[in-house]
Amino acid sequence: MGDASPATFDVIIIGAGISGINTAYRLQTTLPAASYTILEARNGIGGTWDLFRYPGIRSDSDLYTFAFPWRPWTEQKIIASGETLRTYIHESAAITGIDQHIQCGHRLVSADWSSEQQAWRLGVDADGAKKVLWARFVVLGTGYYDYAEALPSNVPGIERFAGQVVHPQFWPEGLDYEGKKVVVIGSGATAVTLLPVLAEKAARVTMLQRSPGYIVSVPSVDQSAQWLGRFLPAWLTYSIVRLKYLVLPALFFKFCRRFPNAARKMVRKGTVEQLPKNMPHDPNFEPRYNPWEQRLCISPDGDFFKSLHTGKSDVVTGVIDTVTETGIKLESGRSLDADIIITATGLKFQLAGGTHIFVDGERVDVTEKFLWHNIMLQDLPNMATIIGYTNAPWTLGADAAALHICRLLKYLEAHKMTSAVPRMADPSRVKAVPLLNLSSTYIEKGEGAMPKAGDTAPWKPRSTYFSDMWEARFGSLSNGLQFSRVAV
Repeated sequence: MGDASPATFDVIIIGAGISGINTAYRLQTTLPAASYTILEARNGIGGTWDLFRYPGIRSDSDLYTFAFPWRPWTEQKIIASGETLRTYIHESAAITGIDQHIQCGHRLVSADWSSEQQAWRLGVDADGAKKVLWARFVVLGTGYYDYAEALPSNVPGIERFAGQVVHPQFWPEGLDYEGKKVVVIGSGATAVTLLPVLAEKAARVTMLQRSPGYIVSVPSVDQSAQWLGRFLPAWLTYSIVRLKYLVLPALFFKFCRRFPNAARKMVRKGTVEQLPKNMPHDPNFEPRYNPWEQRLCISPDGDFFKSLHTGKSDVVTGVIDTVTETGIKLESGRSLDADIIITATGLKFQLAGGTHIFVDGERVDVTEKFLWHNIMLQDLPNMATIIGYTNAPWTLGADAAALHICRLLKYLEAHKMTSAVPRMADPSRVKAVPLLNLSSTYIEKGEGAMPKAGDTAPWKPRSTYFSDMWEARFGSLSNGLQFSRVAV
């Protein structure tokens, strides 16, 4: 690589969030001669952490594994606020020079592969102006959800509500909730995060859930890291603690799947110990599913449970009958008064930011395609997508994907190939399976908007970080890929 003609760039990365910036770092350190740029639709970098601004937004996993592996996390708190993460991402891009490659306000509208040119022609909306860029390889670091539209909450009668309705994805700047009665609809990570923070100022906060989820308290500061740091150099302390967070959560996930009843009892015991004495465990904290069939919600230092002890917050389980002008009426007959209703009901799935994708002018429906090693879309040459884990920190999966992509790019360069395209020799022998291995409502609703995974390699979904890293570094690049060398 290096000579970008006829393409403007060797690689164009779409999205300047965690995935895009990490891919850029891996690219510029693995293939320093490659020309690249990052197109970011928004006017700021950080992706999710730049978009979401609701009170208390934070990571829902430890920063030893969620942070970039090439820029170790050095803060004491291992669960970081959204503001801290935005700063970390900005600094990471700046100190590596990646920020000089980012073009903000550039939204990818269309991507059309030219077999003649062996490159992608990208139609871009650059702050309202039409622009065309060419790339030999495209990496979609846009995540899996729609930034412009939230998942419809479908709450009956919501249009009648006289107060304010807010979705966390589009939190109004300066929203005044002090002294107000707030109902948060949902039971996922966002609702669990919002309740204790809103309760600090609101008159009362109620988390209204159709069915409960699992909430697990975790310390915000790792004491083992503090202790090791007194005897070992920083780099060794970081390596040991990071390995701990790579291994133990993965083992706990396996334990939950292998011994669901024991896992349920374990989580229940921890929950009961933290609930106020006048608050029963059932039905508000007794999920219908087993631990890790849906993502566990974490509560740093038990902040969620501590809030329940103040008497200013509570949890209600029930089905909404209708929303009235002054609150919510449940099918049980109970009414919840509200000044503000927050619909924390999940994300709307979307791949590539809604970009229209073509091959030689023919439109491609990505939802009908399988993913090669969870990275490359079947029948699409020189295009990769970054999809992280649902049961582990996103960055781990993003990094495995980025290293796999860079290894493929080096292979193309070394063998003077111009394209690689995933091909399925016999589609009848591959059975479609869920791409994401959890059963959350918004995930089940969004499956139809995502590519497919298969039950046989190399089309299987992600499994574990260690196996994915092995595949990224040493796995076969020929199984399922068709290579071409075309003079251009």
